Amino acid sequence: MTKTFQGRVVTPGAAKAPALVSHGGFNTLASYQMALMFGDKQVKCGDQNNPDLYHKPMIGKALCLPETIGSTTGGMVLYCACALGKQPACMLFSKPIDSLAASGAILAANWTEAAMPVVDSLGEEFLAYVKDGMTVTVAEDGTVTVEG
Repeated sequence: MTKTFQGRVVTPGAAKAPALVSHGGFNTLASYQMALMFGDKQVKCGDQNNPDLYHKPMIGKALCLPETIGSTTGGMVLYCACALGKQPACMLFSKPIDSLAASGAILAANWTEAAMPVVDSLGEEFLAYVKDGMTVTVAEDGTVTVEG
């Protein structure tokens, strides 16, 4: 079954990747810290407080989230992940993106070669529908198609 959602484009681009879903807030620093410090090539989530993502590889995934939470360094951590080529294929938010995550994504889109489209305001129905492993396609206009 296929379902389509329309969101707001934060950083443009197109992507197609398997979904990795969190129903709790995404703590960018806690999730990326171990991978960035110790060179984890799979970029496994290090946030033990996020049971949906903990120890799951994030690189190349369609990261489906309600929102980001945590440290004011979150935007810079996201930028660094992109600068090192350790970013998800895309970041998709059910809620409006916060300014810290947006700043990291926008800096990465402008200052790195990383391709990481970011779409927000996809709605609660999006997060209720999408499951780990479903194929997620992001179009340039913020249309997100979920197949599974």
